[in-house]
Amino acid sequence: MKLSHLQQITTYLQAFHKITAIYRVDDNLIKIVFDKDDTIYFDMRKGVSKIFKTKEEITRTKIYNAPFDVMLSKRFNRSNIEKISLVNDDKLLRITTSITSAYKKITTHLQFEFTAKHTNAIILDTDEVVLEALRHVDLFSSFREVKVGHPLKALPKPAFTPKNYPIEDIETFLYNEYEKEHTAKLAQLKKQKITFLEKKLTKLQKVFLKLENEEELFTQAQTLEHLGNLVLTNLHTIKPYTQELELLDYDGKTLHVKLEKLFSKPKDIAQYFFTKAKKAKQRAKNLHIEKDSLQSKITYIQNFIEAIKNAQSVAKITMLFPKQQKTKQKKHDDSVETFFIEGYKVSLGKNEKGNITLLQNAKAKDIWLHLKDRPSCHVIISTDKQKVPQNVLYEAAKLCVEFTTTQKDRFLVDYTQRRNIKVIEGAHVIYSHYDTITVNKK
Repeated sequence: MKLSHLQQITTYLQAFHKITAIYRVDDNLIKIVFDKDDTIYFDMRKGVSKIFKTKEEITRTKIYNAPFDVMLSKRFNRSNIEKISLVNDDKLLRITTSITSAYKKITTHLQFEFTAKHTNAIILDTDEVVLEALRHVDLFSSFREVKVGHPLKALPKPAFTPKNYPIEDIETFLYNEYEKEHTAKLAQLKKQKITFLEKKLTKLQKVFLKLENEEELFTQAQTLEHLGNLVLTNLHTIKPYTQELELLDYDGKTLHVKLEKLFSKPKDIAQYFFTKAKKAKQRAKNLHIEKDSLQSKITYIQNFIEAIKNAQSVAKITMLFPKQQKTKQKKHDDSVETFFIEGYKVSLGKNEKGNITLLQNAKAKDIWLHLKDRPSCHVIISTDKQKVPQNVLYEAAKLCVEFTTTQKDRFLVDYTQRRNIKVIEGAHVIYSHYDTITVNKK
């Protein structure tokens, strides 16, 4: 970030009087809500740090509870802004705030350092002592230590006069700062994820096309059963270890059958045909289960690809592909997909089996979501008996729509606590005491 730009943004920020809320939405991304609802993001990635605004809110996928986040919340949530300035006319943006309790007034500095590889966010007291930092830095890594309980050494004043790069409109500039990088990154991420999903889809479709025909399997079973009966009828003519059978059929014709393996006892040949006939019948009877399972997986992937295509932010795609956590818990159920929205676990049934699993495992106060008056996947928000924020409910409702249909329309999604659901059969339910969310996909 250019120093000239930061100077102008600092002047813009000086119009605000309060910090309503502040928290991390990603590892290096801090969200600050100024005054009532003016949201500004501070991207503290090394080398590409920036300040920006977005038209669509960035949803955090988890709640950060590191010491830095605890201190950030404690010292700056619902605080009054006393001063916003640049330290030493350098790329060090300092926001000084105060919180007044019944006993005393607490003043704290939040310092954003846009200094290339040393980029950091540091919380300081009035004596310039580090209370917490996004990144702790020891003396082995830098000449300037960033350590809790230690004074923060001042950076030397820049020895050059920076060029002036005027900004016509700060609001437009802040929105463009996000859009410039975000548009390219979103397109690249979409391409990467869609390619990954299309490979999975192609494999599933190939397996589906290779499935046997139900009628052909039944015909095959009848033929094998017939051969088994003919072997028993012609048992006296069959020699041990024969490779080819000559069987006299009931109509007087002779059948020539080549065996895949040799048998010491002719009666074992009959049993061989009966066993194969039984397996073919069983496979024919259960073929619809495998077909339905594969079809549900294919539909799920197709909906997943459409959701990626329609994603408006990198954060949305990141949420759809949560990091896999290595645990020694029970085997993952591939009929259920799990996402995390604002730290809330959101589970989605990929097929009927998954929907049934969700209904069986959900707790009484978990939130259940389903499209109104039409078939859809079931979605469960694990609440841990906490009240779920409205934006989490809305994002979960969007998932319910996105993984049910690719239609561009307005949809109604009902939601209620699991204890208000009565299972009729399988995943078919009736429910009461519900509310409705409108999701617009037009």
